[in-house]
Amino acid sequence: MCHFSPAPLLAALIVVFVAGCGMSDMPECGQVTGTVTLDSQPLAGATIFFKPQSGTQSYAKTDAQGRYELTYLRDIKGAKVGSHTVLITTATEESPRERLPARYNRQSTLTAQVAPGENTFNFDLKSR
Repeated sequence: MCHFSPAPLLAALIVVFVAGCGMSDMPECGQVTGTVTLDSQPLAGATIFFKPQSGTQSYAKTDAQGRYELTYLRDIKGAKVGSHTVLITTATEESPRERLPARYNRQSTLTAQVAPGENTFNFDLKSR
């Protein structure tokens, strides 16, 4: 009598399904964390964007201590490996008034070079 086990078939279907989800198009990412301060004080509630030369930008919101961890896509943490322009803003839909100088957002001069693995980028912003 021959006994059929569905386990190998199920395993093969899972591999095909995962491979077909577009993850093969995912660029190499590095984990990115850090802190943002304004005049040496933690900047809470700021939004930080890492914008690569091409592709999807990463983003985060700073906590009460000014700490952030970038998200690339929904549940995927990090940022694309390579050179980024960094934009930091305090403006929101509820409070559109920007508290930071334009050199940190609209005309950003901030940059970061994301490498594979763990990266820490701290930004000590000045209000003047």
